[in-house]
This record gives sequence, structure tokens and C-alpha cells, in this order.
Amino acid sequence: MLIPIGFLVVLLSVFGGFVLSGGSLGPLFQPTELLMIGGAGLGAFIASNHGKALKATFRIFPRLRRSNRYDKALYMDLMALLYRLLSKARRDGMLAIERDIDTPQDSALFSEYPRVQADPMIMNFLTDYLRLMVAGNMEPMEIDELMLHEIEMFEQEAHIPADAIAKVADGMPAFGIVAAVMGVVKALSAASADPAEMGVMIAHALVGTFLGILLGYGFIGPLASRIERQVGESVKMLQCLRVTLLASLHGYPPQLAVEFGRKALHTSERPGFSELEEHVRDAKSSAGGA
Repeated sequence: MLIPIGFLVVLLSVFGGFVLSGGSLGPLFQPTELLMIGGAGLGAFIASNHGKALKATFRIFPRLRRSNRYDKALYMDLMALLYRLLSKARRDGMLAIERDIDTPQDSALFSEYPRVQADPMIMNFLTDYLRLMVAGNMEPMEIDELMLHEIEMFEQEAHIPADAIAKVADGMPAFGIVAAVMGVVKALSAASADPAEMGVMIAHALVGTFLGILLGYGFIGPLASRIERQVGESVKMLQCLRVTLLASLHGYPPQLAVEFGRKALHTSERPGFSELEEHVRDAKSSAGGA
């Protein structure tokens, strides 16, 4: 929802201000300029990326609609789930959670947190490293190194679409200049045109520069920044999981391990200490009743 609102503000500010200053929108409608600028940008995008980058970029667009994928409520559910898993493992042994992590879709524990269960990234990371903890033949430092390496690789791959789109945004003003130069060449080649007609053609040519800058910095560039923000949210989620599991590996009780994870969160999503403690206590009571 925020993306169309932002684009609407850009359009209203630019074109509304132009009209209020006495300008006419008619000369700004130049489909051929848009064809040259947009086509050049698309061609450069295709030429500068391989197949994996192209597929990753096109797959990212449906996810741009999510304004806040990892919110406070999801983190609270995750903290409660982690507490219950680690408590069960501490009380009954690590083998007690083996069935839960092998078939999480059939686990009564996981089914109580559908938002967590519905996120493949969280589930894959969590179950993979819980399996390593169950195996018990790796040192905490080795598991931490493996987690850091996986998070780094995830971040590099997730930045591919943002980097590809950002490079297109950087090139749009230059393609606008190309379109403008071609328009000027067309105008100057019409030697028989009178000054009024020549002025109109020059004005049409300059629209290319305007459109290139507007598309690059008003539309395409913000999409790249939006993807960067979403990548940061995903990385923070993985860091939260890493810190919590690592604290448990070092022998801290589940409630303290969950507190480690809470401290790893951004302040905008981080629950308060008492708030999280109450939520975990509810999860503890639910586990005791079960």
C-alpha cells in the first residue's frame, strides 16, 4: 500500500506543481521518449544480469506489497515457540524435539504458531540448526560459524535484485539525456522549420531528460531501496534466531536464551522485558497444561 501512495505523491507533486506554475501537461506526453528510455533501461537490465539474477528480480516484485512482514507480534510468537522448544529439550533431552523438527507440519507445538510455521525461511533455518543441536557432535563455535556463513550467503543472494534495480535507476537519467539528444538532433535537422516550430521540437526533446530523471529517482530507485529494507528485516530475523540458539548451546536456560534473542531485535519490533516475560509465561502455562 505504501508504494502506490509514494508514487502518487511523486506524481501529484511534480505534475501538480508544474500545472500550478502555469505549465501545460500536453507537451510532456511523449510516448516515443518513454519508449526510448524504458526500452534502453530494460535492455541494459537484461544485458547486465544473468538468468539467476533476472529470475530473482522478477520473483521479488510480488513481495514488495508487504509493508511490515516481520512485526512485533510475529517476533513474540517466535520467542514463545523457541522457549517451548528449548524448554522441552532441556527437560526431556534433545531427542524429545526430534519428531517436532523432522515433521514440523505435523507437530502440535509448531501448529500453535501458524505465522511462524508459514514462513519457509524461518522454518528451514530453525529446524536445520535444531537438528545439528540434536546430533550433539558439533561445538557451539562451529555451529555459530556455520550460521554466520549461511546468513552472509542469504544476504548476498537477497541483495541481487536490489543491486540490479538500483543500477537501472542510476542509468535512467543517462538514457533520458540520450533521448533528449536524439530529439535535439531531429529538431536541428529540420532546417526549414520556423522558430516557433523549432521551439516546440526542442521542448519535446528536453522532456526526455525530465522523464529519465523522474523515472530513475522517483520510481525505480525507491523500489531498490524498498527491497534493501526487506532484506534487512529478513537478516535481522535470522540474527535473532542465531543469538537465541547460540545462547542455548552455551548452557543458558530457555528464558535467558529468549532474552538474548529479544536484545538482537530493532527497537521498533522489540517487545519490552515484562511484555515478553508475560508472553513466555503464557506459553509456559500452555505447555504445562498440555
